[in-house]
Amino acid sequence: MRNFKIYILVLVALGMMACQTKRDVFAGAEMTPQEVKIVRFDSAFVGVDTGRLQESVALLYRSYPNFMPYFVSELLGLENADSLVSVLPAFLSDTTLGIQRMIQDEQTQFADISSIQRELNEAFTRLKYLYPDMTVPEVYLYVSGFVSPIYFPNEEIIGIGADMYLGSDYPAYAQLVYDYQKQTMRKECMVGDAVSAYLFRKMPFNGKQNRLLDQMIYHGKIMYLLDQLLPEEEEDQIIGYSREQWEWCEDHEGAIWRRIMDKRDLFQTDQMVLTSYMNDGPFTSEVSQDSPGRLGTWVGWRIVESYMNNNEQVSIQQLLDNEDAQNILENSKYRP
Repeated sequence: MRNFKIYILVLVALGMMACQTKRDVFAGAEMTPQEVKIVRFDSAFVGVDTGRLQESVALLYRSYPNFMPYFVSELLGLENADSLVSVLPAFLSDTTLGIQRMIQDEQTQFADISSIQRELNEAFTRLKYLYPDMTVPEVYLYVSGFVSPIYFPNEEIIGIGADMYLGSDYPAYAQLVYDYQKQTMRKECMVGDAVSAYLFRKMPFNGKQNRLLDQMIYHGKIMYLLDQLLPEEEEDQIIGYSREQWEWCEDHEGAIWRRIMDKRDLFQTDQMVLTSYMNDGPFTSEVSQDSPGRLGTWVGWRIVESYMNNNEQVSIQQLLDNEDAQNILENSKYRP
């Protein structure tokens, strides 16, 4: 009965518009600046002396003891240093898969990482303010032959595969991923992806229920916090949409919400329905083939943003601690 009353309440108010202005939840906060250490493991790895491979690989193990063993065993899938020595020459000189060109392009594109450094510093300065006891992780840039964009060997390290951020139109990606996945494979999305993955790891889903609403609000809170941690980032880059996809969502926001409500999907627990709304894909099948994927996350973000705009006494920490998705929806005054 409670769910049905909320459903009717939201339906009645569908014609009303809510202002979605951005509130800076860190305004006026006294924060201690943090500097994230960025380790250029990528340059060290591709710059090994192939004439002295065993010594060079041994040096990598000594120089990067917190990362090298994980990188070799988990990312490259090799047993030990000897295995790496045996395959590394072919890897570095490969032209069939485009590895040789990738190495050159990656080193050129990421010769200057000052913007990445600045954004990471700001994000973790704000996050450290929220969680004073947290350890600011080190960030390792790496190349692995297009294996993985983000990698967490442990709680104190974020690995970023720079070879997965060479541009949406990078030729090698055509054989590796679907078209809809390419839009985030650019330098501008690197920091957002890394910090987003860190947040999902640090703040796992703890909802007592697993309805679509609960997933939407959980992911919406992560996006809202990410937007606050990276104030220079455009919203479409925060969520991993193209500008056209973001504008489509804004233009059809009311219709998207009506579709969710008409289908009574908000309180669905069916895994197929949740997957349709929350997982990445070329579109959100429950809504429209013209839509982008992950519309559940986008709508969840809008609800959370409306909640924070309409409840200025609520701090960002109180938002994150509130696991009552229904309470957030009711008090959001979300009216697209």
